Amino acid sequence: MDLYRTKIIAANWKMNTDFAEGERLMSEIVAGLPEKLTCKVVIAAPFTHLQMVKQLATGTPICIAAQNCHFEVSGAFTGEISPTMLKSMGVEYVIIGHSERRQLFHETNEIVKLKVDAALRAGLKPIFCCGETLDIRHTETQNIFVRMQLEESLFHLDGESFKNVSIAYEPIWAIGTGVTATPEQAQEMHNYIRDQVAITYDKIITEETRILYGGSLKPDNAKSLFTQEDIDGGLIGGASLSSSSFLEIVNAGCG
Repeated sequence: MDLYRTKIIAANWKMNTDFAEGERLMSEIVAGLPEKLTCKVVIAAPFTHLQMVKQLATGTPICIAAQNCHFEVSGAFTGEISPTMLKSMGVEYVIIGHSERRQLFHETNEIVKLKVDAALRAGLKPIFCCGETLDIRHTETQNIFVRMQLEESLFHLDGESFKNVSIAYEPIWAIGTGVTATPEQAQEMHNYIRDQVAITYDKIITEETRILYGGSLKPDNAKSLFTQEDIDGGLIGGASLSSSSFLEIVNAGCG
């Protein structure tokens, strides 16, 4: 991994924990953080928890993320949250284009593009998710599929804007299925994504772009994944709901 790329270890709690459970989980994470972090820790909590998580993170190096946002600043969009609302409460990152948003809520590449643009205009840092299903992997067209996601939702950005984006590769076939991508499979796709960045942007941007792995990352596979050349951290789902598991992953990434 290039020296310019500090790893990001991001927890995605998804739609889990009530307020008391989230408060307890966040308190345990804060208490268990290593004294000196060599990676960036990000917590993506449910909207209802963001203010509480932000307060508990005060005085720590933890950054706060939202799990989604709308692409409009305001308007008659009942139940939605705008990027400017998130920015106003001190949120720094936002996950955009997560596989669950694409599959369950039918977010197209065009919608994801609008959200990326809106987040950047508001001063948020997108964590842009991409990745293929098992069917696509079986047909060996995963590179074409991921390239299309990048081209249609991300590569329209100029270099200065792109610098504020992190990419998270999610092999959808390895999320909650019991099947895990090998470190070699993950590295292969991360390297491919970095090659696509290199085709579109300059060498400095390519070397500084952080590409996270988001496919059932756990304490027992974290070290082997994080030692791959082009894997710059992780987007952690289920394992982030246990403070001990998440902290093990943080230690693996910050070691």
